[in-house]
Amino acid sequence: MTKALGTLYLIPVTLGDDNIDQVLPVNVLNIARQLETFVVENEKTARYFLSTIKTNKPVRELKLLTLNEHTQDKALPELLQPLLDGQDVGLMSEAGCPGIADPGAKLAELAHCKGIRVMPLVGPSSILLALMASGLNGQSFRFLGYIPADKAARILRLKDVEKISAKQLETQIFIETPYRNQHLLEDILAHCQAATRLSIACDISLSDEFIKTKTIAEWKRGSLPDLHKKPTVFLLLA
Repeated sequence: MTKALGTLYLIPVTLGDDNIDQVLPVNVLNIARQLETFVVENEKTARYFLSTIKTNKPVRELKLLTLNEHTQDKALPELLQPLLDGQDVGLMSEAGCPGIADPGAKLAELAHCKGIRVMPLVGPSSILLALMASGLNGQSFRFLGYIPADKAARILRLKDVEKISAKQLETQIFIETPYRNQHLLEDILAHCQAATRLSIACDISLSDEFIKTKTIAEWKRGSLPDLHKKPTVFLLLA
């Protein structure tokens, strides 16, 4: 008799210290509360989230396995083992939706290879929320991940991104490490064309949420937001 496999639940979490009841459906919270094994990107933030939603078991009794940018591929089978043993497992990113700009995608890929059900649950994605609010092209868009940290490489990448956007009429979406946000914004304004539209979405779903779309020329004429150390999504349409 074939042994039943567990289900890998992809559990979204809040994007910061916002109101959980406003961003996560009740059924998502109920599923998360009853799970006993989790694969998480950051154990500290995961424990805080799980204690906030009041899991059925005390958080100290839950099994938390770590999958982050430093996890080697050879460690993935061990993370998958509880599912092969028939246990349901929750996969959690540090913020937002797991598998999107997140190392959890590797575990989901392996789960598919092993015939394990992968079930995404509804919750906040900063990338999609930013696109929804931007007013830019939501029919054709591309998520680029992180822009190069090196200034010269970053400028070349931005120019290339702008050319692709103009040619394809495609919204280009990208992010940066929060402490480099201001440098990225300065380079966008210095090297992109005046008519190119730029949307800046910062602290999405939080009390100080900031989302505005303007042309490069308009951004240059006004005051700029303080993005330092704040999670920000940049969207560009040439």
